[in-house]
Amino acid sequence: MIDRRRAQRSFGDGLIADEVKDLREGWMNHADRLLDDEAIVTAVYEALGRRHPKSRSRGRLGAPADVVLRLLILKHVRNWSYEVLEREVRANLVYRDFTRVGGGKMPDAKTIGRWGLAVGPETVKQVHERLVHMAQAEGVATGRRMRVDTTVVETNIHYPTDSSLLGDGVRVLTRAMKKITAIVGDVGAKLRDRSRSVKLRVLDIARAARAKGPQSQERLKRGYGRLLASTSRVVGQAQRFAREIADGVKRTSGVIKQFALEGLRQRIEEIAPRIRQVMKQARARVFSGDTHVEGKLLSLFEPSTEVIRKGKAAKPNEFGKMVKLQEAENQIIIDYEVYDRRPNDADLLIPAIETHQAQLGRAPVSRRRGCGLLFRQKRGGCEGQRREASVRAQPLHKKPQAQTRAEETLVSQ
Repeated sequence: MIDRRRAQRSFGDGLIADEVKDLREGWMNHADRLLDDEAIVTAVYEALGRRHPKSRSRGRLGAPADVVLRLLILKHVRNWSYEVLEREVRANLVYRDFTRVGGGKMPDAKTIGRWGLAVGPETVKQVHERLVHMAQAEGVATGRRMRVDTTVVETNIHYPTDSSLLGDGVRVLTRAMKKITAIVGDVGAKLRDRSRSVKLRVLDIARAARAKGPQSQERLKRGYGRLLASTSRVVGQAQRFAREIADGVKRTSGVIKQFALEGLRQRIEEIAPRIRQVMKQARARVFSGDTHVEGKLLSLFEPSTEVIRKGKAAKPNEFGKMVKLQEAENQIIIDYEVYDRRPNDADLLIPAIETHQAQLGRAPVSRRRGCGLLFRQKRGGCEGQRREASVRAQPLHKKPQAQTRAEETLVSQ
């Protein structure tokens, strides 16, 4: 059972508040006022209530919605993991006071993680829109200025090479087959461990890739041929293990162990197609010179990762997802979006202006340009927006720099 707020503070909460009131950081006092907004707390309360039909009225008393909100806010402000969040709040009276855990028991990291999943991106969007409306009501964001830019949020993966991805796939499948063998014993297909030979071939490919000359290229092709053959055998063996689990050849009498077998079977069926895709793109690149294979994978564990080139000299290739950030005055972010597939930066300006006008009720008049965000409207485009438009990258607290006629920004009024 959950509540919006704690009904009554304990005696210990009052003692903590008196002791730490002069130790709080400035942003905490400002956040207190914003996070007490009823619409924000209600949005989190409704999200937590959707976990189960009777979450609001039955079960033991859980953490109130405002405590959940403040814990998640603190996690993201500090960029902590859930484990670090649990440890820091348990040991720090200032954090206990800000999150309103007070003298009560601090929830463990797994519980907070489940709360984070329950809140979800839709609720975060609602909270963000409410904060934008509050900023507009208080005159912090009037809508005269707009800044749009894109950035890359990198996924937690190693540098993707076809040989290392094939090595990852063999390691994952072999580990799953070893666990299956440990549960069911020597029943059905026997495990042949090719991990060592695959590792040696990956190292041989890495050495050949660093060398130069036609001999190294021939050596590279031979290494990839052997690696692909070994990987294909491991994938075929893993799929036989999965079929035997589905057919009941590999089974166990214990219910818990049978659930474990089903989980391993699902893991094999999830990873095997990805490894076959990596094999396909490796063959096309090494033996045919085709580097633009459809459905190219950069990670077996983060398959949505893309290669994004932003023209940075220090980091020409970034691996992750494209994110759009749109600001008004005082660095108030009024809109954000994570793209499934990287869009063309030039296509983002007009939708950004429309979003700005919908959020703040007026069109911007200031000129800002994010890196690479240059829009040229062709003849026959949107009415009133046929001239060249650009958004200049400048800090929003500074006055706009003078622009030439070719650099003028046309914003729909």
